[in-house]
Amino acid sequence: MPGHPGVDPPTLLVAHGCWYPSADPTGEHVAFICDRAGVPQLWSGPARGSEVHVLDGDPDPVTEVSWSPDGRWIAYTSAPGGGEHTRVLVVRPDGTGRRVLAGAEPGSSAHLGCWTRDGSALAVTVAQPSPTGSEHAGPGHLPPEAEGASATGGRTPGSAWSERGGPAVLLEGGGARPAVRRRPAPIAHGAEGPAAGGAPVADLGPARSGGLAAYLVDPDGATAPVLLFSEEGAASLRVCDTTADGRLALVRRGPRGRREALVLDTATGRTTFALHVADGDPWIGRFSADARTLWLRSDAEREFAALLRVRLDEGGRSRGLSVAAEREESALDLLSVPDHGRWAVLAWNAHGATELESVGLALDRTDGGIGPRHRPVLPHEVVTRIAPVERGGLFAALSGSRRRPGIWELDTALVPARTGWSARDEDAVPPGRPPVRPVPLRCEARDGLVLGGWYYRAPKQDPGRPAPCVIHLHGGPEEQERPVFSPLYHELLGRGLDVFAPDVRGSSGWGRSFVDADLGAGRFAAIDDVADCAAHVVSLGYADPLRLGVMGRSYGGYLTMASLVWHPDLFRAGVAVCGMSDFATFFAGTEPWIAQSAAAKYGHPEDDRELLRALSPMSRIDQLRAPVLTVHGEHDTNVPPTESEQFIRAARERGVPARHLTLRNEGHEFLRADNRRLYRRAAADWLEQHLSPAP
Repeated sequence: MPGHPGVDPPTLLVAHGCWYPSADPTGEHVAFICDRAGVPQLWSGPARGSEVHVLDGDPDPVTEVSWSPDGRWIAYTSAPGGGEHTRVLVVRPDGTGRRVLAGAEPGSSAHLGCWTRDGSALAVTVAQPSPTGSEHAGPGHLPPEAEGASATGGRTPGSAWSERGGPAVLLEGGGARPAVRRRPAPIAHGAEGPAAGGAPVADLGPARSGGLAAYLVDPDGATAPVLLFSEEGAASLRVCDTTADGRLALVRRGPRGRREALVLDTATGRTTFALHVADGDPWIGRFSADARTLWLRSDAEREFAALLRVRLDEGGRSRGLSVAAEREESALDLLSVPDHGRWAVLAWNAHGATELESVGLALDRTDGGIGPRHRPVLPHEVVTRIAPVERGGLFAALSGSRRRPGIWELDTALVPARTGWSARDEDAVPPGRPPVRPVPLRCEARDGLVLGGWYYRAPKQDPGRPAPCVIHLHGGPEEQERPVFSPLYHELLGRGLDVFAPDVRGSSGWGRSFVDADLGAGRFAAIDDVADCAAHVVSLGYADPLRLGVMGRSYGGYLTMASLVWHPDLFRAGVAVCGMSDFATFFAGTEPWIAQSAAAKYGHPEDDRELLRALSPMSRIDQLRAPVLTVHGEHDTNVPPTESEQFIRAARERGVPARHLTLRNEGHEFLRADNRRLYRRAAADWLEQHLSPAP
């Protein structure tokens, strides 16, 4: 491995995953993330060969990859120590010249934006450290200038959710500060000194602490970084595209549920166009080659995200907006457009599965429509990433209920072929029992809202006899349960436990109204959804009502704790992973930009204090009856580990069996193979112990 001579190579896993492909300009080589060595790392290899190599042998997990349009650099995001504070690096395709571009300063964080069309600069977003003593102040303690209305005319603080009956209040992301002029930032050594390869770390300095700032950075270090946009108290910020001449930039900003696409005039810093865009994949759109059309993935004024066409004048202002492609009851999940802009690849979400489509972008059409469509047949259910090739064709990261993630090449006729370095389907899971293909289920909540989900039946289960069942709850809450292979489910099913993985209200994939149905006091109904899902699988005869468990991660961990204290006699055991147990302590301890999004979803920590107290599992801890296991990564700054620790401590004080597991060198996501294995087995042991014996 480059930079690590004399280190014994790790044992490579046969049952490995490959994902997040990015091709070089010729389409002959691909960079990607792979966990063959036990941790997600940056790998590269020929598109049609099998010999691949590691480009960064550090044990820090890699989360995003982007090959420059000129082929000279590969940019990627890594998470030192597995935590939430990421940094952006670049490396040559041969593994030399590795250097840190942003995020090296202690307490700061950075993530990838787009490359400029000529590959001369990379957009990065930097989250500046908060001032001492206010790291966890939360949105209620932002500086005065961060409390104002958005630069694009969004809601102001204190405006209520008109669609909800509860008292919850939305925060405005506010305080946007686009750069007045394209000005360079000074170059200086970062706190860690020169980066690997001898190049200095850029000091991306003008953004105030606690905010997000987007820069264009020269990976060669020949020119100073350019500040594009900064925002105090921002929840998210990403540069998604620039025009070929650099006059315009497409930026995505805002908290969950209120994302915006901004077109910026880079010379003046002015916003020339703004539109609501969907949550989910941050890569929301691209400019046409002549900069007169903007293609956007948006759910503005509609239930499901569609492909929108925005006609632009020379100054980047809108001359008209139209729907180019849409589907009834299906959202556009992924949009990928090559630099030439002659065609695009669309990934549609059909109730959790993906339908892929290649379309011609007919710029001369006056009706806003698109050209011919081609729809390939995919070997697996879900597409998680699309990487187009300029000459035609693409690489797609696929996942399915019966295999781990892999990368397929689709030629110009869109015929898929597995890359030689992705695990074969027969090798994609450990030897033994094959994975289970889930069946879709729909059930009705007590207030009539229809919920969806997937049911996994344990092998060799007596079909006529109710079985012990675990209700598994995804995170977000805007994530969606999708039919992809889950080693955790595989472990539970191997212990004779069925799994029902529902989409309760607040989940994506079922329309904007469904996502918004848990806002404010609607979250109480989301907690009841968990009980209604359990009742449904019991009524079908699938699940034993006396052997029900509940489990979830992140928001699902919160919902697990909430279900255990709101429905104390329903579940016999629970496993809460990285969940919030008290909103007051969560807001006091999380990252400022996470607090911004969380406030827009759950409520303001000051204005909605009573609502948040009522929604906190700790407020009903006296109702806890079922044994509970909590699991947390030690470096989690998204949901601090104290959220699990205080819940377990309170359970033990009340005589309830409780255990806490801390995973070393992990953050909010568990990325290391040994830790994931430990987590799966601990959770399965706990649930098997409390659910398998006959009552």
